[in-house]
Amino acid sequence: MARKLRIEYEGACYHVINRGNFRSNIFKSKGSAEAFEKVLFEAIQKYNWKLSAYVIMSNHFHLALEITEPNLSLGMKWLQGTWVTRNNLFRKRMGRPFQGRYKAILLEPDVLNKVCSYIHLNPYRAGIEEKGKIGSYRWSSLSCLPKKRIRPANLCVDDALACIGGIKDTPYAWKKYNQYLEFLAEDEPEQRAQNFELFSKGWCVGSDKFRKEQLKELEKKGSDKERLELLGVKVSELADLNDERWEEQLNGYARKFKTDLDALVTKKSSTQKVMLATLMKRRTSASNRWLSERLQMGVPNNVSQFVSRFKFKPSKDLKKVNEYLSKVTT
Repeated sequence: MARKLRIEYEGACYHVINRGNFRSNIFKSKGSAEAFEKVLFEAIQKYNWKLSAYVIMSNHFHLALEITEPNLSLGMKWLQGTWVTRNNLFRKRMGRPFQGRYKAILLEPDVLNKVCSYIHLNPYRAGIEEKGKIGSYRWSSLSCLPKKRIRPANLCVDDALACIGGIKDTPYAWKKYNQYLEFLAEDEPEQRAQNFELFSKGWCVGSDKFRKEQLKELEKKGSDKERLELLGVKVSELADLNDERWEEQLNGYARKFKTDLDALVTKKSSTQKVMLATLMKRRTSASNRWLSERLQMGVPNNVSQFVSRFKFKPSKDLKKVNEYLSKVTT
């Protein structure tokens, strides 16, 4: 079965990452890195992408970009495939150098400038650059962004310069930007404040409102498995997506039954907890593990046991739950 497309729409922003197979150093030679950079510049022209930042490390690459039409999958297929073909022909090699399908993390536009800094600091974090020499690594957008004469037409300056107030594209501006990166490289609290640890994880980075909007769009597209294929992420990386959906659903049931989730009694099998667990088990895909932790019901098996007892023991509370569920179709 063909892979489903990722989330793609005009103006969508991404942090795109891929690694060498078994983390091999596919870009270790100058020729391989140079060839990839050349093909990347061809791709941004061919597919009219707005590239804000990139770095080509020895065994992986990072891109921060915006698409102007829904063509990320098409463009990445061309970019990676063209480089592989050219590189293999030149080096008389065969095989697949990348570890698998690239990862594309959807970004809220306001986050893009921070991801640029994250990407530009990649060589420093890897120990390739020293303090005071950030921007000296050759295979990074930071090596050509300040140089208008050699800067590719679709390599955009706005997102990087937004980090220092969006000042005009001048040599002075790029000096200030480098100084900002030097400061940021040593300021781990500020990196945490900007959510650096999230920029290479999960499926989406942005405000709660943005993530909920994207989540609703995903839920229109089918099952968890289909969404997983759509996002191109591993099963383990779907956890945060599930957690958000289940939390939203649980809060909805709590409001309906006038339950304060922050003031639940400590008893593991309290009526409030069991009612909420019953609703979640009947109308969502929430796991016993998640419910047991979120509602403080002890071990995961307790959830099924408590719900089963509640379901087969007539009570006014059970009647309320059944009446509510009979009226709700989704």
